[in-house]
Amino acid sequence: MNLFEENPGLEKIILPMQDAEVIYYPNFYTQAKALVLQDKIQQQTLWQEDDIKLFGKVFKQPRLTALYGDSNKPYTYSNITMSPNQWSPTLLKIKQDIEAISNQKFTSVLLNLYRDGKDSNGWHSDDEKELGTDPFIASLSFGGRRIFHFRHKKDSNQKFKIELKPGSLLLMGGKTQAFWKHQIPKTKRVVAPRINLTFRYIKD
Repeated sequence: MNLFEENPGLEKIILPMQDAEVIYYPNFYTQAKALVLQDKIQQQTLWQEDDIKLFGKVFKQPRLTALYGDSNKPYTYSNITMSPNQWSPTLLKIKQDIEAISNQKFTSVLLNLYRDGKDSNGWHSDDEKELGTDPFIASLSFGGRRIFHFRHKKDSNQKFKIELKPGSLLLMGGKTQAFWKHQIPKTKRVVAPRINLTFRYIKD
């Protein structure tokens, strides 16, 4: 049984954003399937907590991360260099599901574990040189719901936000990374742990 036979009522939402191509699948995986995958990923992932330097001071990155991919080539973002682990069967199957619906190829996945509302990810674009021009990013969410914010780089009046539910998939292509930044801000609400997977193609 393939993904579409398992969930034939797959809803597709095109977000109304200028200078961007963003598609949201709120029910990419069923709730039951999402819970199973979340548990496997939580247990199988080799999580790490990196240090980041801000304004001359060193802090712990406000989330746990992990990198998996096709090769041993390091990946650098936000002045943090990570070496990829080999794909687990679970991550490889998820990658294949997303490649099928997006018609894109991915060579790596960056995982983020937001343990509670204090964990966050500040304003940024996924535009590292290793990703090439106009990178295609697939973002898959499990666990607690968090608000995903967009902000246009050249027009501060253009903003957009969406609540990412467990099992949902957000696809960002075209000029999205060139014109928009995004973030997962801290929240005072009580939220369950959230796992986010961002699939990408890293150039050789």
